[in-house]
Amino acid sequence: MAHVMSASEQALVESWRALADRHARVTCALERVLQDEHGLGVSEFEVMERLAAPDKDQHRMQELAESVYLSQSALSRLIGRLESEGLVTRAICSEDRRGIFACLTEQGRARYEAAKPTQRRVLADSLG
Repeated sequence: MAHVMSASEQALVESWRALADRHARVTCALERVLQDEHGLGVSEFEVMERLAAPDKDQHRMQELAESVYLSQSALSRLIGRLESEGLVTRAICSEDRRGIFACLTEQGRARYEAAKPTQRRVLADSLG
């Protein structure tokens, strides 16, 4: 026997699908343009944007993972890719030897600054 959705349940499902569709379309557009024009993925850009924030020079890896919704291992792999390109460095926290920090290099900051207007343009075109 098939479940018949109430009007409120149907509206909820339609709202969810519209949100998921919009997110997927914007993410795909960002992924394509950032990769083509700057050699960056969306997650890489998001991490670099957090690292470029003016409030602090370095970010603890655990806090960074939470802010970009990545697992510790996924963030570690992403940081490793950025590090191999010379865009990010990692360092052990001197106060807490278990803590690892990530920091943008000058080259990383330049790549981020070059990609930022592109990302903002795609956002404006997609969400505006």
